[in-house]
Amino acid sequence: MKIVAWLSILITGAAGAVEWDVMKAGARGDGTTDDTAIFQQLLDEAGKAGGGEVFAPAGQYRIDGHLKIPAAVTLKGVFSVPPTTRHEGSPNLHGTVLLAYAGRGSTEGEPFIRLAGHMAVLKGVIITYPEWKQTDVPPVPYPPCVLAEGVEDTGVFDCCLINPYEGLRFVQAPRYLVRNVFGYPSWRGFFVDECYDIGKVENCHFWPFGVAYNPEDPYCKWVNTQGVAYEFARTDWNYVTHTFCFGYGVGYKFSESRTGSCNGSFVGIGADCCTRAVRVEQCQDPGLLITNGEFVGRWSSQDSVCVEIAPGSDGKISMVNCSFWGPNDLCILHRSPTAQTTASACNFVHWDVNNHGSPCIQADEGKIIVESSTFGAGSLHVRVGEKVRSAILMGNQAGSGFRVENFAGRKTIETANEPDPIDWTGEALTHYVLRLGTPGDGRYLRNWFGPETSGQDSDAPTWRWSREQSEFVLPIQAGIAYEGTLRLEPPRVETEASGLYLGGERIAGLKGNSVVFQLPPQESDRVTLTLKTKGWKPAELIQGSGDDRLLGVQVYEIKMKSGQPGSKVFFANNGEWIEQ
Repeated sequence: MKIVAWLSILITGAAGAVEWDVMKAGARGDGTTDDTAIFQQLLDEAGKAGGGEVFAPAGQYRIDGHLKIPAAVTLKGVFSVPPTTRHEGSPNLHGTVLLAYAGRGSTEGEPFIRLAGHMAVLKGVIITYPEWKQTDVPPVPYPPCVLAEGVEDTGVFDCCLINPYEGLRFVQAPRYLVRNVFGYPSWRGFFVDECYDIGKVENCHFWPFGVAYNPEDPYCKWVNTQGVAYEFARTDWNYVTHTFCFGYGVGYKFSESRTGSCNGSFVGIGADCCTRAVRVEQCQDPGLLITNGEFVGRWSSQDSVCVEIAPGSDGKISMVNCSFWGPNDLCILHRSPTAQTTASACNFVHWDVNNHGSPCIQADEGKIIVESSTFGAGSLHVRVGEKVRSAILMGNQAGSGFRVENFAGRKTIETANEPDPIDWTGEALTHYVLRLGTPGDGRYLRNWFGPETSGQDSDAPTWRWSREQSEFVLPIQAGIAYEGTLRLEPPRVETEASGLYLGGERIAGLKGNSVVFQLPPQESDRVTLTLKTKGWKPAELIQGSGDDRLLGVQVYEIKMKSGQPGSKVFFANNGEWIEQ
């Protein structure tokens, strides 16, 4: 088709501003005709004119090739808010829609859209890949949807990138600005590297638009374990505000390229349903300043960690007023010997999804500060490894008392943390009962399944199922012998090794519903008893059961007494006294 230049120009306004209109130039926008040539012709005209806007009205524009936006040119669609796939009353996408076809099968080659000059802008469009299928696992690769490389002051505004393999890539593109970009790129949503003058990402939302989301669907699971929403390599003073992602392997990844890593400010960032909400592989000495973050583990997962500081990381990671919840194993995992992590005024709601006794925060090495933070239900709040160089834990609150496992000795400083509300007096240690499945039991248990009950009444029996190895961690008086009683259901699968163990010694078998055992005097004021059984699955032994858990035994309570106790029994779950 011959393009007549005067048809492509619309003069508007008294000042004589120029806007090029692709429909007036002959673009069809019917979803079947290739409109690449007309788009590129107008973009080039605008570039030669010194800049301007190329307008694409509402339509479905098939683009079989690639588009290059020259300097000072904006390719503009109809949207002035970030569009999505939710178009009420219509099965089709509304507005300005670009259908991308080129590059299928490889990440190499030209991007779908290149911001090819200084101040090139893409604005107000939906981009979708019609050949994408949710049944393609892993997803079919493509080159980046939008690339800016070796150019300055570029921008992408008010767009939706529905199903690209890689969404946005900025390399050697200082002062870039990305604002109001939605979508669900599969492999990576956003990437920046070699940005030495402040880039900004604002109000972006990567969520399963255009995808029938199910955490166990193969495609969704691939993105949820392999995909990265936002990745920051070498970028100085990067500003990120009010961004979100859902359903990625890593929400916010801080990596290291050949030119270095990132420092910057990250305010109001969120990652829901992510295997790693934040993963720090490296950062610069000025650090990562994370404020008002919201981090949630991957739905149906058992190994999610909200924030992981990898072994090779240096620099400082500061988290202030952040919240952590959902199906997490750990909220923070600090594995670096040289990095320093601070969590201040944070709210830790959920962790230890497997009931294995995982701490909320685990520091293997390096330095950490945890201060002025609140913790939800959980038996262990911080575990400090023996290689930690410094841990300062102060002013923290937890309903069950702030609990720490310290293997670093005097290198750990604990001060002004909420104490255990249970007042373990000498009298209380003489005779007490712990009821499993009743609130308050978790602080004494490790590696158990969750609490269960037979009814809604407050007097209904409660219990927990053990695993093949589960532990009681019980308070005792040092140097005093105890007699204990376990009330339980006999094991479904009995072996000679089944029993209650003190260290490597079996101190009781598991015959009957009441197991009595003797505990010799101990040097410590706390003892760990291990319950060992052979596991069984209800789904394999009980007809009609769909319970695929590997269970041990069903335990109702454990009683401990020493000497000649009185008539009262101390209730270890809540610290109250009850009559026998």
